[in-house]
Amino acid sequence: MTKTKIKAVFIEAHGGPEAFTLRDHDLPPPAAGEIRVRHSAIGLNFIDIYQRTGLYPVALPAILGCEAAGVVEAVGDGVDGFIAGDRVAYFSTGGAYALAANVSAAIAARIPDGVSDEIAAAVFLKGMTAEMLVRQVFALTADHACLIHAAAGGVGTLLCQWARHIGARTIAVVGSEEKAASAKDNGADDVIVRAHTKSISNDVRRLTEGRGVDVVYDSVGAATFQASLDALAMRGHMVTYGNASGPVPAVEPLDLCRRGSITLTRPTLFHYATPDRLPKMAATLFDLIVEGALTPRIGHHFKLDEISAAHTLLESGKSVGAIVLKP
Repeated sequence: MTKTKIKAVFIEAHGGPEAFTLRDHDLPPPAAGEIRVRHSAIGLNFIDIYQRTGLYPVALPAILGCEAAGVVEAVGDGVDGFIAGDRVAYFSTGGAYALAANVSAAIAARIPDGVSDEIAAAVFLKGMTAEMLVRQVFALTADHACLIHAAAGGVGTLLCQWARHIGARTIAVVGSEEKAASAKDNGADDVIVRAHTKSISNDVRRLTEGRGVDVVYDSVGAATFQASLDALAMRGHMVTYGNASGPVPAVEPLDLCRRGSITLTRPTLFHYATPDRLPKMAATLFDLIVEGALTPRIGHHFKLDEISAAHTLLESGKSVGAIVLKP
């Protein structure tokens, strides 16, 4: 099989949204264990920003983009379970900002009837992250109270909906009144607007009659880390899974003890959605979408050549719901 010429978005150096260049790219045939996916929709995620800026360094030049959906065009040697024509979604460490990509079959899943390619691209990495957070990192139940930061964003929206489905008490933190309404619509019992509070942790204590929450899901990072720790109940669980405002500071283990024997974890999806776990995780996610328990919201659409504007919006914190690129 010969190489296929496609359009792809590259970065040549780490930097701001202006670092992107759309140019031709020769895509080789899929290697052993890979499938080639012709993209119909591409999802944006904060990890893309971390890679672009160099917080998570990548070898340059690079094609960014960690999730997409489309149709299998070709299958490499040794691949079982996929054939040309299958609708699939996948997540990866990069390569999705293009018309097509070769990806490991181990990180892809078939899209069921009842889920569109756009929804799958908008939700796969984010939804698998939400599954990891509420079912594996901390098994959320109806007996728990949780605090969700960035609750109107891509992952935050799904976390609120998933927590509602489970029946957990949910306190959401958002950046504006518009986002507060979105969080409420997605199942939050109470909403804290950052601009209108002097202390997130004090508000959480007030809302929980002084107890605090059993778990905090925090993707913001440095700006909210201390408040998140302060909002935890005894034996609570601090889950920091993003760095939107920068990496969190170092923590002394003894401080976790002083705070009530709390735990601290920093998970990444790539350590949870391993080949043996991914099929069940994807099936759980897609089943909840088909059932209507999860209703992913696509807030913004951009063309592939508008990637700089898409990154600017995502980085601004003003987006509501997922951002999808249309190749």
